[in-house]
Amino acid sequence: MWGIILQDGKEISLARQIFLSLKERILKGQISQGEALPSTRELAKGLGVSRNTVCEAYDMLWTEGFIVSRQGAPSRVADGLQIQSVQQSEKAQDTDKIPPAILFDFKTGQPDLSLFPWQTWNKIVSDAAGSLSARQFEYSGPKGYEPLCEEIALWLLRSRSMEVSPKDIFITSGATQALHLLVDILHKEGHVFALENPSHPGIRTVISDKGYPLHWMPVDSNGADITSLRGRNISAVYVTPSHQFPLGGILPATRRAALIRMAIEKDFYVIEDDYDSEFRYGGSPITPIYSMNSSHVIYVGTFSKTVFPALRLGFAVLPKTLQAKWRHYRNYMDVQNPILEQAALAEFLRRRKMDKHVQRMRHVYDEKRNTLLKSLEMTFGDSVYPWGDASGLHVALQFPELEFGSKFALSCKSAGIRVSLLAQYCASRNDHKDKLLLGYGHLNSMQIQEGIKVLHQVIMNGAYINSQLN
Repeated sequence: MWGIILQDGKEISLARQIFLSLKERILKGQISQGEALPSTRELAKGLGVSRNTVCEAYDMLWTEGFIVSRQGAPSRVADGLQIQSVQQSEKAQDTDKIPPAILFDFKTGQPDLSLFPWQTWNKIVSDAAGSLSARQFEYSGPKGYEPLCEEIALWLLRSRSMEVSPKDIFITSGATQALHLLVDILHKEGHVFALENPSHPGIRTVISDKGYPLHWMPVDSNGADITSLRGRNISAVYVTPSHQFPLGGILPATRRAALIRMAIEKDFYVIEDDYDSEFRYGGSPITPIYSMNSSHVIYVGTFSKTVFPALRLGFAVLPKTLQAKWRHYRNYMDVQNPILEQAALAEFLRRRKMDKHVQRMRHVYDEKRNTLLKSLEMTFGDSVYPWGDASGLHVALQFPELEFGSKFALSCKSAGIRVSLLAQYCASRNDHKDKLLLGYGHLNSMQIQEGIKVLHQVIMNGAYINSQLN
C-alpha cells in the first residue's frame, strides 16, 4: 500500500520503515504537497500492522515537519518539501548501472595484506590495551606517543642509517596529514612550492586546493632536475629522492648536494617523502637526504606499506625551528592520533617484528616483480621498457610507439583490468602519454601473468598503436 514494503526481522522498526518510505516519496514528489495521507486505521489495515505502529510513524513525520494535521481532518503533506521530480528519480535509477568487475587490479601502493602477521599483531594490540593506564587515554598533545617516537628513531637507524632524536619525531595520520600541515607552515606569500613532474597527485592537490602557486621540476631517469629552481622564490621543495614517484629514479648525490646548498642559501625547506624505500631489491635502502643535512630537510615517512594502510600512522622528522608552528597547527586540526594503535606499533617495532616482516616481504615482492618483468618480456618482447623497477611496489612501463588516453582507460575497465595512465600524474596530460603505471605488490603470480595477457589484448585490439607491436 502506498508503495510501502515492510521487512520483518529488520533492525529498523516497522514504524520507522513506514516513516522512511513516506519521507522518501514526499521528497521525490511521488506524494504531492497538500496531498492527504490515509487514516492511521486505513494504512494499518492495508499494511497488516497495528494502528499504534502507524501512529508512531505519522508522529515522526509530524515532528520533523513533513506533514501537518488538524483535529478531525486528515494529515496532509506540508508545502515546499519536493527536492527531486519523479522523472529525475526514474532517470537516476536508469543510469545507476553496475560497473564492470575488475579482475586484474594493478593499482599502486597496495601491499600484500594476506601475508601480514595478523595473529602477532592482534596479540600485541590486546597486550597494549591492557598495559595502558586510564590517564594515557586522555588528551596527550600533538607530538605523539613518546615510546613510539623512540622506537621509530631506532628503526630509522637500523633501516636507513639515519641518526634522529626522538624529540624531533612527530606522529601523524599518515603522510597525507604531514603534507597538509607542512604546506601551511612553509607557505610564503609570492613564493612557489616546487614539485617533481610527474609526482603523486596527493601533494599537488593539497597545494592547489589551498591556492598556493606551483613550480614543476622536470624528472629524468635520475630524478628531479634541480637546475630548474634557479632564480625562483621558493616556499619549499617536495621530492621523492630514494624512489621517485612514479618514474622510480634515484636522485644522485650531486643533485642532492646542490639542492641542500640552494635550500641553505635561499632559506627554504626540502620535504623528503620516503614512501617505500624499504623494498629495494638490489642492495640496502637508499640513504635519505636528511642524513646529509638535518637543518633544512623535513623527512616524512609512513607505515601504510610496511604494516597496513588502514593503520593511518606516519611521522615527520622536523627541524627544531618548525616544531612550535607544527604543535600549533596540529592542536587545531585534530590534536593527536589514537593512543592504542601508537602503543601497538611501538611494541611491534620494539620486538623487531617489523624488521622480520619487511625482510620477508622484500623477498616476496622481489619474486612478484620478477614475475611481472618476465611476463612483460614474454608478452611484449622488446616493445616495452620498464622504469624504476629496482624497488617499490610498482613499475612504470614505456611503450615508445603508443599513446594512451581516456579511451584506453575505459577499454581496460571494460576488459576487467585496472592500470594507471602515467600522464595523470603530470602537470600536463600531454606528458608521458606513452607510459603506464602498474602496481603489483598485492597480486599473486597468476593474477600478474593473466593480467598482462589481458593488457596485451586491450592494446592490440585498440586504437593506440602507431607502430605494430610484435
